Parts: sequence; structure tokens; C-alpha cells
Amino acid sequence: ETKNGARIVGKVSKIDAGSVVVDTDYAGTITIKQAEVTGIVTDAPVAIRLASGTRTDGKVYGSNGTLQVASADGTINTTVDKVAAVWAAGGKDPQLVALERGWAYEASVDIAGKSGNKSQLGTAAQVRATLAGPNDKLVFYTAYDRQVTDTQKSADQFKAGVDYQSNFSGSNSWYVRNEGGFDRIKDIQFYDVAAAGFGYDFVKAPKQTVTGRLGFSFRNENYKSPLTSDVNAAGLDVGLSHSLQLTDSSIINRLTFVPSFNDFSNFRLTHESFYERPFISPTWKLRLGVSNDFNSKPGKGVDKMDTSYFTRLVLNWR
Repeated sequence: ETKNGARIVGKVSKIDAGSVVVDTDYAGTITIKQAEVTGIVTDAPVAIRLASGTRTDGKVYGSNGTLQVASADGTINTTVDKVAAVWAAGGKDPQLVALERGWAYEASVDIAGKSGNKSQLGTAAQVRATLAGPNDKLVFYTAYDRQVTDTQKSADQFKAGVDYQSNFSGSNSWYVRNEGGFDRIKDIQFYDVAAAGFGYDFVKAPKQTVTGRLGFSFRNENYKSPLTSDVNAAGLDVGLSHSLQLTDSSIINRLTFVPSFNDFSNFRLTHESFYERPFISPTWKLRLGVSNDFNSKPGKGVDKMDTSYFTRLVLNWR
């Protein structure tokens, strides 16, 4: 029951972080602000933790802001605002779950083709594995992009990398990362960027984060053509990432700038922005975005900027 007199019938899946989540047959999952709830009644025991730290299992009933929890040890009288968390009986406390490390995976693919006056086939695939805890995050990722236009390759790029970040104090963190691969259209036989430094969270909210990075890097690029000089240089590593979680979708932005110390006009700039929302089910998502790869001193006959627009089907699981 809510302050405006509404009565919502469904399964209370959890109460956490000031929200009551109810699964209904008629409207799917509904999230209600806990401050708007005046009464809760359950027909089966649930696990409950109060703001004082008291923890018990039992049936909940009550109205007008007061609650009673009928447990095996007796009845506990409390109020809606003093309920810190509710979850399924026998399950884990959300507070403990938040402190656990856990793996999350995603795989995405997009295929585009054309026939007629022009023949074109493009395929791209990405895989990402993330091990995240309350104070650190480890990410492994790999991606491959290949396009053929009228029997001629127009894209042939592969990359794989690892990124580790540890928050050691408040908004402060340190990181190490490494990425390597090839880009045969840009005449790059092999490239590798290794970097380490410090990060700072300019915004660190439950649904939005903005993190900046500054560190040192070593960049290596080997070109097939003898007319292009290879790159082997130390430099800076500058990064900016932004994530925004909306009601049922999210927006992600990533930017990396790697200039060389011996020649600041020789740098690599990469960018990716995308919008993502559930498709069919929460496990499947549709991703729409754009990415840019800028090399200030590319190989002979190669443009500095590559821009890609993509629509991807993404599978997430844990």
C-alpha cells in the first residue's frame, strides 16, 4: 500500500537502497520509492534486516506506516522507514552480495551485407569478461572486425587487452592496462600499448560515474611497409570514462589519448560511445554507437581517422 492509496499485489522480490521491487502478473517488475510505502503484507516468510542491524525471517504485515514481523522467535514491531533490506528467505543479504567479487560476461556480434552493384560483407564480434568487487575491477576483452567490399578487404582489425583498477581511497584509484593487436588495412602488423597510473572519480553515484585517468605508457607499432617508421616510444596515458544508468537503458562513453614524449604530435586517440537497452529480455541487449580511431602519423597512404557506426546484439550473463 502507498501514500496515495494505491494497492499493488505481487511478489516483493527485494527492498534495498530505498526502493521496493515488486514482480506483478499485470505490469511486470515495478520499483516503488520506499518513502511512499505505508504498508506491506507477505503471505510467506521473507528475510528482513532493520536499520538497527536486527536480522530475522518471517511473515510481514502492517499498514499506516507500522509493520510487524512474525518470526519463530516472536513478533517484532517496527516501521516501514526502519526496514533496511528485504530479500527472499534463504537468499543472501544484498549488503553481503555487494561486497562479493563476481564475474560478468558479455558477447556481441553484428553482421552487415550488401549485394547488387556492390558486394559487401562485414562482421564484427566482441567478448568481455569482468571480475568486479566493491573496491577493484579486472576486465579482459577482445574484438575482431572484418569487412570485404567487392572482394577487397576494407577492414581487418583485431585487439585484445586487460585492464585492472583498484580504488585505494575514496575516489582515488590506481590502474594498469595493456592492449595489443593488428590492423592490416592501416598496415600495422602488430601494436601494443602498456600503461599504468592513477585515476580519480569526478562523479561516483549509484547510477552515474565519471572517471579520469593519468599515467605513463609505452607504445609500440610495427608497420609492414618499410616507408613507414615503426613507433617505440614512452609517453603519457590520458583517459576519461562515463557511464549513466537510466530507467531501463544505459549510456557509455570512453576516451583514451596516448601521446609520445619524444614527439607530442605523434599520438593515438580512441573513442567509443553507445546507447544500450534490453531487447527481448534483460539478458539480451541492443547497442547503438559510434567509435573513432585517430592516428596522428599513420602509414603511407592511410587516413588518420577511422569512424565506425554500429548496431550490435549483446548477450550478458553471470
